[in-house]
Amino acid sequence: MQKMSSFGLHTAARCAAKDYYEVLVLGGGTGGITMSARMKRKVGAGNVAVVEPSKTHYYQPLWTLVGGGAKQLATSARPTGSVMPKGVEWIKSRVTALDPDKNCIWLENDIKVSYKYLIIALGISLHYEKIKGLPEGFHHPKIGSNYSVHTVEKTWKALQDFKEGNAIFTFPNTPVKCAGAPQKIMYLSEAYWRKTGKRSKANIMFNTSLGVIFGVKKYADALLEIIKERNITVNYKHNLVEVRADKQEAVFENLDKPGVTEVHQYEMLHVTPPMGPPDVLINSPVSDEMGWVDVDKETLQHKKYPNVFGIGDCTNLPTSKTAAAVAAQSGVLDKTVSLVMKNQLPTKKYDGYTSCPLVTGYNKVILAEFDYNAQPLETFPIDQSKERVTMYHMKADMMPFLYWNALLKGYWGGPAPVRKLMHLGLK
Repeated sequence: MQKMSSFGLHTAARCAAKDYYEVLVLGGGTGGITMSARMKRKVGAGNVAVVEPSKTHYYQPLWTLVGGGAKQLATSARPTGSVMPKGVEWIKSRVTALDPDKNCIWLENDIKVSYKYLIIALGISLHYEKIKGLPEGFHHPKIGSNYSVHTVEKTWKALQDFKEGNAIFTFPNTPVKCAGAPQKIMYLSEAYWRKTGKRSKANIMFNTSLGVIFGVKKYADALLEIIKERNITVNYKHNLVEVRADKQEAVFENLDKPGVTEVHQYEMLHVTPPMGPPDVLINSPVSDEMGWVDVDKETLQHKKYPNVFGIGDCTNLPTSKTAAAVAAQSGVLDKTVSLVMKNQLPTKKYDGYTSCPLVTGYNKVILAEFDYNAQPLETFPIDQSKERVTMYHMKADMMPFLYWNALLKGYWGGPAPVRKLMHLGLK
């Protein structure tokens, strides 16, 4: 009975209870839930609906620590019903098409829902199938991926079962969410093997499609020092194209020499999958030619449709796709929508703020924070390119609390006010 009462806090339906909402939110991830909470305060819960098929909502930044054995997967999950703002309608369905010229969207079973304002928060899709041999290769041991709920615990298993040989960590040739995560698990693995006396048996390789270790020089320099100190090999412009899990072989294409491939044996393989916009956005009128929602980079208002807005990983905002970016975007989008509702022009501007807590050990984090220009935009008046225990605890303990209790409830718009306070008289 207790469970039923918590689900009774909002309306939930397989299809929409109404065929029109003042504010319709597509997606019940970080961006969708935080914006629905904010919109509820503007127009009332009964006038807001969220379209989301998933029964479970995950705090995905925790999966780095789950893959490294430092957290349990269950602590990252909550029922979607428990995070849906009270009174807001949860439409448990999937969007199949968007028709912004007619101010409506289509759901499964050809159900049409109209809106006055649309917020698109559909996230990013994982494409393991674009690597030959995956996802079926995950049925074999010694391979995992922190990017999926189905494979994150396989990472921890592969880490524990490691005996001797190559440990390979990959980064794909596509945009990704949390661009630091593919190397965070590498540093945790290295620390784990040091702790368990296996480090000398491990040849650790980071095979990345990129030409740099990290997009912001200040943090890249710090990471390169760590890589050198810990005797890690980095192979740039190496893209994973095939996994032969039965033979423990990974095939990489050299992006500087198209068509030239290298085969590496592995004792452990951590895969970061290729990613892309959700299928429903590809060739959609709301998207750019790549399939990302085409929004103004400062206001988050759609470039063509003034009553359509985008937030988070599904947009073409030229910043790193993280939950921290969504937090900062949500504060700006809140103001943008308010002004548009009053027939005024948006004034508040998003500066591209994003953050990546680079986990470099079981009690160490480099807190990278930066803007559109890849310039550091740090909250604390200390050198954040240094590894710090305090920042680890912030990542592992404080940020999850902030996520569930402030961000998803629409009360956290990023650390800008804290930054101003911290740098008072110093900048």
